[in-house]
Amino acid sequence: MSAAHVMKRAVPGLLPRMLLAAVPMVSLGMLGAVPSLVIAFRQRTRADWLGAAFFTAVTVGWVLQAVLTPEDTHGWQFASDVLLLSLSTFGAALHCLYVLSVRRPSAGESR
Repeated sequence: MSAAHVMKRAVPGLLPRMLLAAVPMVSLGMLGAVPSLVIAFRQRTRADWLGAAFFTAVTVGWVLQAVLTPEDTHGWQFASDVLLLSLSTFGAALHCLYVLSVRRPSAGESR
């Protein structure tokens, strides 16, 4: 196993993880899919690609919901706005911190 392969799978330090998790928080959910896409490009596993697809769909759904609903929403429309905004902001940040904090052993490594 080459050193480059080991470095690719290594868990990044705390500062890069915090900066990546801050992207959805700073953008208020508009860039909620970015950390998941970075993780998917880096890890290249099916689960990471599914996570990226999920947060992309949540972000697109939130934008469409925000565009199609009137300004003074109540009831289920307001609840869906809050849910989609929370998922694209806090859910994406927590997903980024959780996935990057769990180190997955590669095929050649033993536990």
